[in-house]
Amino acid sequence: MTRFLLTLVEWTRFLPFSVVRTLGTLLGWLLYVLVGSRRRVVQINLQLCFPQWSPEELQRQTRRTFVYFAQAWLDRGWIWHGDPAITRKRIRLVGAVHEFDGNGPTLVFAPHFIGMDAGWIALTQQLPRNFITIYAAQTNKEVDDWILHGRKRFNNAQPVDRRDGFKQVLAAVKAGSPLCLLPDMNYEPDDSVFVPFYGVQAATMPSLSRIARLGRAKVIAAIARITPDGYEIEISSKWVDFPSKDLVEDTALMNLRLQGYIDKDPAQYYWVHKRFKDRPAGEKPPY
Repeated sequence: MTRFLLTLVEWTRFLPFSVVRTLGTLLGWLLYVLVGSRRRVVQINLQLCFPQWSPEELQRQTRRTFVYFAQAWLDRGWIWHGDPAITRKRIRLVGAVHEFDGNGPTLVFAPHFIGMDAGWIALTQQLPRNFITIYAAQTNKEVDDWILHGRKRFNNAQPVDRRDGFKQVLAAVKAGSPLCLLPDMNYEPDDSVFVPFYGVQAATMPSLSRIARLGRAKVIAAIARITPDGYEIEISSKWVDFPSKDLVEDTALMNLRLQGYIDKDPAQYYWVHKRFKDRPAGEKPPY
């Protein structure tokens, strides 16, 4: 069954783009209605981060989150298996793309926006550098292999399992491979610090600051947003005064800047994740 469903996604590359996006909209609405447990996670996350929203706005943004999620999932058919000319046409790099000129150590803060896989494809296809990233393996081996195959599609792209150790990643950064980091999720609490995210204490990986210091690397951001005709990947200018000597302050600043990116269209962030699962001592998780 898993292979059949993955094949269906791959086949969507033969459909007109407007049809794929319409199917994504319908699938998103279906998921919103049927997957109540995950709908509740999205609603709790949004309630905590946007308490000023009315119940109607909360419902609207929750539905939009599911639609974007489903559209991005079906888009993987053409992103990972379609004509390379199509991916180059539909996924646009904008902003300070010149920050990738040269071979200096570079960290890319690539937070969990729903279009993040389109962002990775744009960087690895359109820029002449050997990108590396850290990923969490899927429990389903068939799905994991499928995802890895897609993410390795262009130009020696190198996803590294986060269980495989830190030395390989740091060495690659020092050698000039830009490292895309996604430290904005709730991973293992022992490896995290609690810093504010929309005013709520959130377990957050301090790896962006730590690797930037150890690798003497500049930090830029790559924000992937869905657009009516594909995706737009916004590249920021080099972050000023980052990293500092304070790991926790740097991580709090990272979350603050992430909020600014999210505020442009909140429903495009990956709210289906239990962002506030781990809590400071004495607090209960909200889910």
